[in-house]
Amino acid sequence: MLDPAQIAAIADELAAAERDRGTAPLLTARYPEMTIEDSYAVQREWRARGEAAGRRLVGHKIGLTSKVMQAATGITEPDYGTIFDDMVYQSGAVIEHGQFSNVRIEVELAFVLGAPLNGPDATIFDVLSASRYVVPALEILSSRLEMAGRTILDTISDNAAMGAMVYGGNPVPVDSLDLRWVSALLYRNETIEESGVAAAVLGHPAAGVAWLANKLAQHGDSLAAGELVLAGSFTRPMWVEQGDTVLADYGPLGTVSCRFV
Repeated sequence: MLDPAQIAAIADELAAAERDRGTAPLLTARYPEMTIEDSYAVQREWRARGEAAGRRLVGHKIGLTSKVMQAATGITEPDYGTIFDDMVYQSGAVIEHGQFSNVRIEVELAFVLGAPLNGPDATIFDVLSASRYVVPALEILSSRLEMAGRTILDTISDNAAMGAMVYGGNPVPVDSLDLRWVSALLYRNETIEESGVAAAVLGHPAAGVAWLANKLAQHGDSLAAGELVLAGSFTRPMWVEQGDTVLADYGPLGTVSCRFV
């Protein structure tokens, strides 16, 4: 277990890497005694400092929810991170590529909560009851730690690699369609690079949100009305470079796009 001084020092280091648009050395290489709870403690410290600086919490993200992502990382449990107000873009946004590190894109559904959602016993039925809408979204991944050799402990500490999100398309009530069968085609510069179906997220995208509510309860936290929740990717991460245009076509739910400059 790490002591409070070590946790504070790591949070400072990650904040500096985000501010300076760089990457820091892997934590697990320097703190071999680090645990998953240490990683979430680092993330909470980083979040607290962001809020103290005036950043506003607007939601959470869930990562590593699909089998393809768990197989790629060797991890069998999802993770979560914080979404601040300055991380949210509308479809069509022109986004500065250089503000992120190791930039990748994932295709997700975002749940918009109309009521609070609390663990530790939340189910998909509680999620659907608490949610007003789902809306198409892209997650922009950004790693403030070195990529090679990274573990789940590094990723959680680094706010689950959350860089930003882009939302768009048609917000729809959660009971208006079978969320398992929401599908998307992911284009980069007019070429399809990935495709997927939302059921790849734990069998039902609401299952990811239920997992999040229950995991937050373990850390004395919960989901508030009005929060956005990125429910997890149902495609592999796609690398993007400066100059790329990205578009995800969700069929009846519309499209969401952005351009990196």
